[in-house]
Amino acid sequence: MVTSRILWLLLRQYLGCGLRCLRLRGLLLSARGGTFLSESWLKALSTKCPRLSKLYLLHADLRSLPSCQLLPTSLQVLELRGCELPREFFIQTPTSPARSQERAEATSSVGTQTQGRHRKGHGSPSGIGIARLVLNNVPSFTDQHLQSLTSWERLSRLELRDTFRVTANGLRNCAAKDGACGLEGLSRLKFLEIGITGRQGYQLQMASLGLGSGWLGLEELSLGGKEVGPGLLCASRLKDLKGLCLWACTLSEMQIVRSCRMLRGLSQMEFLDVTFQPRQCPPVVEGEGGGSGEEQDNEEAAGVDNSNDENTLDMNDPIPSLRRSLAVLLPSCTLVFTNCSVQISAD
Repeated sequence: MVTSRILWLLLRQYLGCGLRCLRLRGLLLSARGGTFLSESWLKALSTKCPRLSKLYLLHADLRSLPSCQLLPTSLQVLELRGCELPREFFIQTPTSPARSQERAEATSSVGTQTQGRHRKGHGSPSGIGIARLVLNNVPSFTDQHLQSLTSWERLSRLELRDTFRVTANGLRNCAAKDGACGLEGLSRLKFLEIGITGRQGYQLQMASLGLGSGWLGLEELSLGGKEVGPGLLCASRLKDLKGLCLWACTLSEMQIVRSCRMLRGLSQMEFLDVTFQPRQCPPVVEGEGGGSGEEQDNEEAAGVDNSNDENTLDMNDPIPSLRRSLAVLLPSCTLVFTNCSVQISAD
């Protein structure tokens, strides 16, 4: 936990032009409270640390800052965890020529060669150059904040974890789509993560249903917790999807197989901290030639091998039958199982 006084001390005596990554914990949960980041300190940070590209803030109250444009223009990664935001924090407004010149001169002391590479990577000094934005348990993040991100020209990766006030309609309005004036919405986004794992009162939020309208250019999708079920229902509408990650949830083999039938373009599918429900097969006659009485839904997926000998399970391959079924449905897709388990029935 860092106070504003300690921040100034760090900046004056320890931080310098070689700093690339900075992690700070604020006073939001402190009984003492008080101002944490100020406009003057952020301006000094931009001047003294022109190569800073990653900023991670934990429990920071940012409501005293009018806009994220006060952050260093060199930032490429911004992660906010357990923070509070003002309503217009992510709105990008045109910067006056005088302010743009001031910011440009503030970073010129590093050297013309290095500064040339920096500007080439970020375009206009006044624009927000953040490519990856992570919001983890930020209760004040709303659909309005999400809409503000559509003006960010370099945002390619957005991770929303336990952002309880984002709705399906908000996500739908920001999805990249063809409009009257060309491509609209978060058109440069390649990776999107949506996950709800906390707070029992938000089971029915299902923001990932907003993916049902499609999302042009979205290549990777990560779904966690309560967003996995509704997200799987909509994933088939994502025509450019190449990678899918499902995490911190409980799934049945049939649920996965039915969803993957429409995801033939996947090149990688990952299961992380997933609990698999055991496959419930109908009684099988001893002759191997039977089994054609199963529903047509199961034929294509389970046609490789209907046996499910649970004695052969190991830590890296929790459900062999699921792996075989997906190998048939998605022959060119790489499957990854990490820290997965099988639910043991009471019987």
